[in-house]
Amino acid sequence: MNRGSWCFTATALLVFSLASLSGVYALAARKQTFTGEVGDAMCGRKHMEGETAAACTRACVAHGSKYALVVGDKIYTLQTEDKAALATLEQQAGKNATVTGVLDGDTIEVSAVTSK
Repeated sequence: MNRGSWCFTATALLVFSLASLSGVYALAARKQTFTGEVGDAMCGRKHMEGETAAACTRACVAHGSKYALVVGDKIYTLQTEDKAALATLEQQAGKNATVTGVLDGDTIEVSAVTSK
């Protein structure tokens, strides 16, 4: 390999490494924390008549709806496969919780859930 191609290869590798690291830092920087009422994506803030918010949320999730977080006028769908996070969401159905994750549109990719 001649000196010119070595310099190009080293420069390209450095640029790629820096771009990769900046992507990792950007992803970590996008994590946000939200606090609101745990509901489900199907019902949002309007639950089945005659049901408590907790009972409705649990029934809807059991039938395939995803958990959601109602924050003011906004309803965020919660996406997670983490069993501990899902257990906390189930426990907090109809109650307030704090969710940490990456927001993408109206969906939060959940990294942590704590009861409020």
